[in-house]
Amino acid sequence: MIYEMTVQVRVSNMEDGQKYYEILLNRQPDFTPHEGFAEWELLPNCWLQVAEGTPTVGNGPLRLGVVDLHAERKRLMDVLHIEEFEIFERVEVPVKWATFSDP
Repeated sequence: MIYEMTVQVRVSNMEDGQKYYEILLNRQPDFTPHEGFAEWELLPNCWLQVAEGTPTVGNGPLRLGVVDLHAERKRLMDVLHIEEFEIFERVEVPVKWATFSDP
């Protein structure tokens, strides 16, 4: 039985990478056990780890649910200077989604 999940992304510059994810997630990490490593518990037993290292090309996407996707897109464009990105939806499914690139 699976009771926990962890996803790790690597960043080439930990200071910049951590700041990016702090802004993206709108909060400080829950756990920083050592230099070059930060973790956020996104949901109970569901962790996002940011680690200093060589970023992996071609992985993803990481999808996170938010209450208001349009408001969150505006916030990310304002504070992270992400270029405008499209929000997709399909009548037959009860979700909307959007994709943007992590610098």
